[in-house]
Amino acid sequence: MHRREILRSIYGIENPELQDLEGYASLNIRVTSADGRNFVWKQNLDSPLERSFLEAENQVLFKLAGSLPYNFSVPQPDRDGHLLSVVENPDGSRTLHRLLAFVEGTFFDQAEHTPDLFASLGTFLAYLDQALLDFHHPGIEARCHQWDLQHLALPMAHIQFIKDPRQKKLVEYFYMQFKEIVAPQRYSLRRSVIHGDANEQNLLTTDGQVSGIIDFGDMSYTPLVNEVAIALTYAMLGKDDPLKWAGHMLRAYAAELPLESSEVDLLYYLVAGRLCASVCNSAHAKTLKPDSDYITISEKPAWAMLERWLSLNPRAVNTVFREAAGLEKKPVLHLDQELVRRETYFSKALSVSYSEPLKMEKAAFQYMYAASGDTYLDLYNNIPHVGHCHPRVVRAGQDQMARLNTNTRYLYDQLHEYSEGLLAKFPEPLNKVFYVNSGSAAADLAVRLARTHNGRKQVMVLEHGYHGNTVTGIEISSYKFEHSGGPGKPEHILQAPIPDAYRGPYRGDDAGQRYAADAAALLSDGGWDPAAFICEPIIGCGGQVPLPDGYLTALYPVLREQGIVCISDEVQTGFGRLGRWFWGFEMQAVIPDIVLLGKPMGNGHPLAAVVTTDAIAYSFENGLEFFSSFGGNSVACAVGLAVLDVIESEGLQQNARETGDYLKPGLNDLQKRFPVIGDVRGEGLFLGIEFVKDPETREPHTDLADKVINQLKAARILAGTDGPFENVIKIKPPICFNKKDADVFLQALEVSLEKLA
Repeated sequence: MHRREILRSIYGIENPELQDLEGYASLNIRVTSADGRNFVWKQNLDSPLERSFLEAENQVLFKLAGSLPYNFSVPQPDRDGHLLSVVENPDGSRTLHRLLAFVEGTFFDQAEHTPDLFASLGTFLAYLDQALLDFHHPGIEARCHQWDLQHLALPMAHIQFIKDPRQKKLVEYFYMQFKEIVAPQRYSLRRSVIHGDANEQNLLTTDGQVSGIIDFGDMSYTPLVNEVAIALTYAMLGKDDPLKWAGHMLRAYAAELPLESSEVDLLYYLVAGRLCASVCNSAHAKTLKPDSDYITISEKPAWAMLERWLSLNPRAVNTVFREAAGLEKKPVLHLDQELVRRETYFSKALSVSYSEPLKMEKAAFQYMYAASGDTYLDLYNNIPHVGHCHPRVVRAGQDQMARLNTNTRYLYDQLHEYSEGLLAKFPEPLNKVFYVNSGSAAADLAVRLARTHNGRKQVMVLEHGYHGNTVTGIEISSYKFEHSGGPGKPEHILQAPIPDAYRGPYRGDDAGQRYAADAAALLSDGGWDPAAFICEPIIGCGGQVPLPDGYLTALYPVLREQGIVCISDEVQTGFGRLGRWFWGFEMQAVIPDIVLLGKPMGNGHPLAAVVTTDAIAYSFENGLEFFSSFGGNSVACAVGLAVLDVIESEGLQQNARETGDYLKPGLNDLQKRFPVIGDVRGEGLFLGIEFVKDPETREPHTDLADKVINQLKAARILAGTDGPFENVIKIKPPICFNKKDADVFLQALEVSLEKLA
């Protein structure tokens, strides 16, 4: 039946003007009758559930129109007095038809945004929700749909349609938080029928005040606070100071309908959940209606808001929301008490960063959230390699822990799958792996492998090198045995000078070969016959000092001629951090005999390994079993495999390269302006900034480096110093750290240097 014929036969409307309106589940048409009356004509496929819901919606509209001084789309009866009319379609299906009064007003997004407007929104929603607190109808209470926040799992099924892996991980992270924090509480919260979609295209305004709302199609029986969360989400979109605008609305809402503490404490995660639902549903809807502006109208600001939300400390947001809702602030952090508590249980040998330490509560990707409410950009923690609390890594560990957590004395898929994935990253002949649970244990095992292979004891190391905290690790770590309180260099350790092309004696293009020649010459002095030579591709604790070009290329052949095992410590530099190279030894165009792995391997989960050759592994098969209780357990392998997958799927090695190539020139520009920056060095996202008092004498400027990291801390950026003079700022963030983050750091560093230098 033709549309005009339906209107004439059912509603008695002759020769109307028709205008199609956008919508999700229903067909919406604006109808203007010949006598100038305006209606919205809505059509839905007939079903018992849909019929029951529409009957409930009509009851809600009459209830609100009869009790509140606002404008609502009151249902209009057909010629027979029915509010729902049924039309038989040519294909045999049936359609439900409704006619609603058209509500005049200016849409919220077209009105001037003022504090009064936002306060009127809060007041309006509070009145609306109060009116529905005692309303019940099975057509709403039995409903389960994708826009109801308590059923966030439904839109999350559409995450597959989000193509950008970096956007997808944001949604995965917030959904993980939602499941952990919100879902367990949803049935303990106040529940009510809510409108459920107070967005800028549904809210109507008149003279700078909210005057009504349309489209009740997303009504649900759900926690009452979801109404507030949804409205807050849309109210904050596109705002430079979203929490300020949220405060105007929330304060007015709570003045009329007070919120409970448990409800307000979930708002941060509920807002994130609504944003996740929005972008997931938009991603799916675009596959069905790729040209629909209505469906995707809020997608871009929703993504921007998700990024912004991630940068806000949940505690800080909660503090603002609690104040606006008239609730007491949560207890203030007292660092003195925290330190007393710490010293009660721990030795002072376990240090803390900064003179005024930080207490951390949560973290996400490149951000850490302190108990003070501050958000810190993490420039310093290379252990959460692919990002703090990465949802895919967390989920891999949780899922595997729920199934099987066992050791390498058994056969299990995770061990083999991870080993295949890991060893595929190495060139031949590096094809055997031993798992342990820390980089220190890996260094210990690597030395043991080398000693077993050639029957020697001595080890050749580099000055200022660091390889772990075990007895063996300290013996081979100049950074430890020469440090204040250290035991001194053991007799069986041969130490070569750090090949520092900035501070050392050789600084030209041939520095690598000259340092290598000096190291080789040590072998003939005093009858040295080491089992192994161990070094890092970039000496981290030595001040982020890269091995000069050609150093290992020249040294390795000399060592191998004497049967010395070559060990590369990739605990800090491996897994794509260097950008152009997945492993640091690739910078030197060499292949070591043993490689140490740790820190980033499990993104913070205790996982480490030693990778070596068939020959060395075979030497170890001497009857003395090697076993690590936790090394290579099924959970660790699942986590490690997830880390490899994330590096690949999110292009994080390429990100490390691109961001490093962007950040390093920015640092070089600052070096030109501030001569106290003596050197900028490193690769990818493993960089060092060395401070000096005079660029000619290169006298270390330790005091300035310390002041700069404290200035950065005040700017909410975490950094640290290292090197023999503690005058080098280390840059080794999670490798999801991006160009935008680099700009934040560069600006803060510039401000610090302007103040201090």
